[in-house]
Amino acid sequence: MNANNKKTNYNTERFQSFNIVVFGGDGDLAIRKIYPALFHRDLDGQINIDYNIVGVTRKDPDEKDFFEKLIPFLENSDHHRYHKDEIEKFLKKIKLIKIADATIEDYSELRTYIKQFPGFQNIYYFSTPSSAFGPIARTLKACDLVDETSKVVIEKPLGYSLESSNAINDEITQAFDEHQIYRIDHYLGKETVQNLMVLRFANNLFERAWNSENIDSIQITVSESLGVEKRASYYDNSGALLDMVQNHLLQLLCLVAMEPPVSLEADEVRNEKLKVLRALRPLNKKSVQTDTVKGQYTRGKINGIQVNSYLEDIEKYESKTETFVAMKAYVDNWRWKNVPFYLRTGKRMIKRYSEIVINFKEVRHNIFPSKEKLNNNKLIIRLQPEERIELIQMTKIPGPGGYRYKPIALKLDYVDSFKERFPDAYERLIIDVIRGNQTLFMRQDELQAAWTYIESITNSWKSSNMQNVLYEAGTWGPGDAVLNENESWITKSWRE
Repeated sequence: MNANNKKTNYNTERFQSFNIVVFGGDGDLAIRKIYPALFHRDLDGQINIDYNIVGVTRKDPDEKDFFEKLIPFLENSDHHRYHKDEIEKFLKKIKLIKIADATIEDYSELRTYIKQFPGFQNIYYFSTPSSAFGPIARTLKACDLVDETSKVVIEKPLGYSLESSNAINDEITQAFDEHQIYRIDHYLGKETVQNLMVLRFANNLFERAWNSENIDSIQITVSESLGVEKRASYYDNSGALLDMVQNHLLQLLCLVAMEPPVSLEADEVRNEKLKVLRALRPLNKKSVQTDTVKGQYTRGKINGIQVNSYLEDIEKYESKTETFVAMKAYVDNWRWKNVPFYLRTGKRMIKRYSEIVINFKEVRHNIFPSKEKLNNNKLIIRLQPEERIELIQMTKIPGPGGYRYKPIALKLDYVDSFKERFPDAYERLIIDVIRGNQTLFMRQDELQAAWTYIESITNSWKSSNMQNVLYEAGTWGPGDAVLNENESWITKSWRE
């Protein structure tokens, strides 16, 4: 509350000229996602204001080498090819600056450059390890490069525990206020995730059925065919639970389970997500044994190609880090009483896909003479690779001879329905940062609530000495562990 006892609204959108400074500006994320996102939003006319891009590197910048790496990610996108003149115009907006250490002296060139643009808002994108967040924030503040219009975007991982996460936040808030901090989760920028809000709250049919009286279970799956690739050092300190469940999967769970917000104003939405996180039933030494599975991949074949085990990939043969997690979660509130939320994620699976499946309950009584089972309705929200929504319903098979029926999918395929280019999630999120809209970004109390729940799992794993179950690369995980309705979620096959 302010001095006049009125709530200060920090979420008013401001679309003004800006400098975006990307720390880790020559890194993989910046080249593959951040710069292309700005390029496409500029080409589409959405960034119709003056702006500059600064790529901060720790070594002497090689502009030629940098552009050679970047241009392929600008040239082609979703079967579109962009003209050389458009790319060259964009590249002229990028300035590379070397900052070897977080000192006032090393920041002098950056300070001189930014001070050339009075009235521009300064957006600082920390595409670096989280250990660098605090030193960067402190030095920006010391150099007088942070004012009331400045913003900071931070990527996960935001710590490895509640304590370390709070420590990182404490460092950042020495320079930035909470309303200036944008904790990014690219899953929340996906079009189908955004459509989940419209699907629920703009359709009376679904919102009336969105509760424990009508829904049997909910599945949230993120399956990856890749291994750890270049992230071995980071991944071995986090594992599947911290890398995927703590942020991506819990955020998807929040959007599925949250109550209707009063409005789409950022804090109204985040207040409802926070209630869900606080309502998650903690796991203990006993329940973690029955309601979670963790595994680690061994050698196997993916698409006929032999791949190494996780231990061979990271060259650390004593590692106990999990590469697969399956778990049963409960939201203990009025709407979701005793409805299981099945979460699963793993590396080196058969194929790459992410989806949410809402399993509705079966009809109370089958009036049809056929003895065939009436399949329950399912609402399937596919996030990747082909973004679409399907409603599985029972339909009569055409022809005489009585009632014969089978499940049929009604599909909304985004690629088929919307012929224009499909924007990447980072494009939506970066535009929201520029505008000052924090709806799709985690607030600190959300992050703390998520960590509190996750630590109930990690602490219970440790106290019960729970071991990894080994699974072969190119399979669906330990014992084909699956979370599905009416059968053991450890033994039933994954949905094809």
